[in-house]
Amino acid sequence: MTQKTVLNETHRALGAKMVDFGGWDMPISYGSQIEEHHAVRRDAGMFDVSHMTVVDLRGTRCREFLRHLLANSIDKLKVSGKALYSCMLNEQGGVIDDLIVYFMAEDFFRVVVNASTRDKDLAWIEKQAQTFDVKVTERPDFAMIAVQGPNARDKVLGLLTPETRAKAAKIGKFVAAEGDGLFIARTGYTGEDGFEIIVPEAQAVALWNKLKEAGVAPAGLGARDTLRLEAGMNLYGQDMDETITPWEANLGWTVALDEGRAFIGRGVLEKQKTDGGHRVMVGVVMDDKGVLRHGQRVVTPNGDGEILSGSFSPTLGKSIAFARVPAGASGTLQADIRGKLVPVRVVKYPFVRDGRSQIEMP
Repeated sequence: MTQKTVLNETHRALGAKMVDFGGWDMPISYGSQIEEHHAVRRDAGMFDVSHMTVVDLRGTRCREFLRHLLANSIDKLKVSGKALYSCMLNEQGGVIDDLIVYFMAEDFFRVVVNASTRDKDLAWIEKQAQTFDVKVTERPDFAMIAVQGPNARDKVLGLLTPETRAKAAKIGKFVAAEGDGLFIARTGYTGEDGFEIIVPEAQAVALWNKLKEAGVAPAGLGARDTLRLEAGMNLYGQDMDETITPWEANLGWTVALDEGRAFIGRGVLEKQKTDGGHRVMVGVVMDDKGVLRHGQRVVTPNGDGEILSGSFSPTLGKSIAFARVPAGASGTLQADIRGKLVPVRVVKYPFVRDGRSQIEMP
């Protein structure tokens, strides 16, 4: 049965085109995906991300548990409200999910996981938590609204009470603050600054409407996808899954091989790092006309690879993509588009940062 967020009727009243997204009835756009994309890059847009799963972890051994569960080091979190991005791995080093964890107190951490992986994530976390006597509580009573763009923070701050505004204005990136009944985190999935706001479901529609009145443009999953691709951010299930290690998903920066920490999958990652030769994920841009799509073959001198996430970039006016290719592939490769081999350039990503191109144009 398709699930609906508390904002479902609000989206429909705005004329949103709705699609099934991982079992959720979600807006893909409210008219023009490209206009929504530009609104986020140039001003401020908002996304209903209430399908994401919020999980609270409580217990005196929470930190010890997360040292075991996550590939990144939870010991980086020393101040309440600080957040960490990490992969959660299986014993083979494959990515079960990528997630964000917030340090609230030594006996309280908050985790936000992907909607499409909810069931397996909860089962895995609960299984691993038993050894550490950590209580795992899903929070379906929360909704979540992401407000992103160069003017996003100012528009949100203008809606808060003076006390909460002062707290939220001071937080750095990947930090959260609480106030006005809201959990306000300076995180996002677009490459722009802004807030992701966890809000009680009963307050979600009112907050959405206040943001709209403040000039924040509703944006759907279509714009969210092109924005995150331009920003060089992975999508679970498309750029990585349980058969792919962080090294193969260009997420080595999220792996902390700190001494004495036996996290799940560590042995496999250490061996793969030492042995080398594994596939790598690169950014590619196509200067010819056409669109790069998931699953297309990529021809390299070292063997074939494939396009992972691929789309037309509204900011660059070109097609861009992630590709998983044999190690050492660089320069100009070829993408197989309906039987025709088209040249694509390997580039460093993010493709776009702070609304500006980061790649060389021919």
